[in-house]
Amino acid sequence: MSLSATESPSARHDTSSTTAPTTAELALEKMPLVGILRGLQSDRALSIGAIFLDAGFTVLEVPLNSPNPLHSIALLAEHYENRGLFGAGTVLSVTQVREVHAAGGRLIVTPNTDPAVIACAVEHGMAVLPGFATATEAFAAINAGAAALKLFPASSYGPAHLKALKAVLPASVKVYPVGGVGPAQMHEWLVAGANGFGLGTDVFRPDFTLLDVRDRANRAVAAYRHASQLRNP
Repeated sequence: MSLSATESPSARHDTSSTTAPTTAELALEKMPLVGILRGLQSDRALSIGAIFLDAGFTVLEVPLNSPNPLHSIALLAEHYENRGLFGAGTVLSVTQVREVHAAGGRLIVTPNTDPAVIACAVEHGMAVLPGFATATEAFAAINAGAAALKLFPASSYGPAHLKALKAVLPASVKVYPVGGVGPAQMHEWLVAGANGFGLGTDVFRPDFTLLDVRDRANRAVAAYRHASQLRNP
């Protein structure tokens, strides 16, 4: 199952079928961390993007409530096309999906479960990580075409909630906790079944210097690798 499925609805939900991995899947397999660049100024997009890519991140989102987000996404997609996957967070409408696609973004991240937004992203061949909190929302997102989910806000529910959800979700559907989960909490979430994480203020804030961002991005990648090794010694 691909993160940006283009199959028919029946094929999309056939978890027994095998398909070639998508760009999104390859990027997240390499390093399953999504850098959330909320508040990014477009004049810093390339320098900040380079720091995250050099640290090992392969997926970056610019939330649409940032200053001039489409321009930042366009810059990242144009200059670093072969190094990662770039797109938007806090996407709330079909119109915004189309605007992100037109800017060159190929990733849609939402805070909620909106089947129309998910379906539009899938139709445009984009990776989509819809926000969810309950089993009902999870299956609504999957039925709309999502193959990966964003548990949000993760800190409100905890690892035990994720463990219970994973017992009923299709094994092929990956879940990325976001919100209140930082490097120090990665191990317990991985044990509960997390497939990766979205990281925001732990790694980026508009007032961070480039040195701050570099240090935090490097520490986040190191923390993930360490936590992953503890889970699979």
